[in-house]
Amino acid sequence: MSEARRLHPIAVLFNLLGSVREAIIGFLGIGFFSLKEGLWLFISFALIFLVFTIIISFLSWFRYTYRVEEGELRIEYGILIRKKRYISKNRIQSIDLSAGVIHRLFNLVSVQIETAGSGADADASLEAIKRSEGEWLRDVLKQPDDPENISTADEAEAMAVTAGPSEKISFKRLFLAGSTSGSIGVIFGFAAYIVSQIEQFLPASFFDRFFTSAVGWAVGTSVLLLIGLVLFCLLILWLVGIAGTMIKYGNFTITRNGDELFISRGLLEKKQLTIPLGRIQAVGIRESILRQPLGYATVYAEIAGGSLDKSEDFSTVLFPIMKRDEIRPFLEKLLPDYKLVTTYTLSSLPRRACVFYVWRAVWPFLLAMFAVWYFFPPFAWIPLIPLIASALFGFLRYKDAGIYVNAHQLVIRTRGFSRNTVILYHKRIQAFEKKQHKLQKIIRLATVKLSIIGVLGIGTHYQLKDLVENDANNLGNWYSYRDRWGSL
Repeated sequence: MSEARRLHPIAVLFNLLGSVREAIIGFLGIGFFSLKEGLWLFISFALIFLVFTIIISFLSWFRYTYRVEEGELRIEYGILIRKKRYISKNRIQSIDLSAGVIHRLFNLVSVQIETAGSGADADASLEAIKRSEGEWLRDVLKQPDDPENISTADEAEAMAVTAGPSEKISFKRLFLAGSTSGSIGVIFGFAAYIVSQIEQFLPASFFDRFFTSAVGWAVGTSVLLLIGLVLFCLLILWLVGIAGTMIKYGNFTITRNGDELFISRGLLEKKQLTIPLGRIQAVGIRESILRQPLGYATVYAEIAGGSLDKSEDFSTVLFPIMKRDEIRPFLEKLLPDYKLVTTYTLSSLPRRACVFYVWRAVWPFLLAMFAVWYFFPPFAWIPLIPLIASALFGFLRYKDAGIYVNAHQLVIRTRGFSRNTVILYHKRIQAFEKKQHKLQKIIRLATVKLSIIGVLGIGTHYQLKDLVENDANNLGNWYSYRDRWGSL
C-alpha cells in the first residue's frame, strides 16, 4: 500500500469531542464571568468557540494521512507545521484494536501501535478506520516479509496465523468475578465523596431545609428501616460493581498465536490486545480476601514497555477469575515457560520473623491508643478493635509469605490486602538486592528485593522481608549463577 489514506470521517467528531473535553474547564470559567455582562455574550462566545473547534477538527482530520511503504508505517499530520512519523514494523512491539460504542455503530476500530520506546501514550494512534482495514494493517505490520505485494484488505485473511490454544470466560465466572471484585468499596467511597460535595453547589437555605427535614425524618424512623435502607444502598452499589466488571470483561477470550497472546474483551468498548511473549517479565496470581476462601484467583502478567493508558494497575489481566487448580493447566497451555511444577512447597519464613510482621502492622494503632488514652480516657477502648484486627492482619502476612526456587524459576508470595504469588523467570530478573538492619543481623534475617522491567521501562519490584539470612544468600548466588540450582 503506497497510496496515502485518511481516517474515517467520524474521526472529526472524535477530534471535536477531545478538544471540547480539554477546554471545558476554561470554557466554563470564561462563561461564568461573561454571565455578568449578559447571556448574549456567553452564547456568542460559545458559538465562536464551537465553530473554531469544528474547523480545527476538520483540518486535523484532512491533514492526517497514513500508509505502509517499504516495511514502515508512515504517518503525516499537522495543519500549519507538517510532521512525519515513520515506524519500522521490525520495531513494533504490539498492535491493539479497540472499538467503542460509536466505533461499533459504523463497524470501525481504533488502532494503537506501540514500540519498545512508547511513553505515556502509544507511538501511533489511528482513531477510526474500518475494522477490516485495521485487521489487515495489524497483519501486514506483523509479517516479516515485505508487504508491498499486498494491495487490499481483502487479502488479510490469507496472512492470518492459525489460531492456537485459547480460553474464554463463562457467564457464570464473569458474574462471580463481578460479585467478588471488591469494587463496592471504591464505588461507595466515590458516592460518599459526591454527596459530600453537593453542599457546595446548592444554596445554603435549601441545604439547611433539606438537612433539617432529613434529620427529622431519621429521628422519626425506626432503626430497622434505616438498616434496611443502608443495606439496600449497599446492594445497589454491589450490583453496579458487578455490571462494571461484566461490561469491562464481557466475552473475555485469550488466544495464543505463535509467539503472541491475543486478548479480546469488553461489551460496550471492545478491545483487542496483543502481547508478545518476549515482553512478559513475570506472571502473577492474585487472590483477594473475598476470592481466596472460595478458591478463586486472577492471573495477570507484568509486561515490559508499553504505554500507561493500556495498563491496568501497570499489569495486564490474562484471565479475570479461575480456580486455583486450573491455573497450572492454563499456564501450561498458553505460557509453558511460566508453568508451575507439578508439586512445589514454598519455604516459609522463620518463627522469629512473625514479631516483625505483627509489629509493622500494629504500631500506628498503638500510638493512636496511647493518644486516646491520654487525652480521652473514657474512649481508650475504641482503638483496641483496629489494633486486634491489624495484629491478625500482620500475622496473616507472615503466614502467607514464602519463596520457592528451582533451576530457572522463582516463585515469591507476599500479601497486601490480597495474597499475591509471582512467578519470575531467571533471565527476566534485572537486579537483586539484599538488605539488613541491625536487629535483622543479630537474629540472622534479611530482606530481599528482586526487580524486573515494567511499564515505560520503569522497574517493578518484589520484596520479601525477614527471610532467613542463609536463604537470602543462596538466592543471591542463584541470581548471579554462582549456585546454578540455588535450592533454598
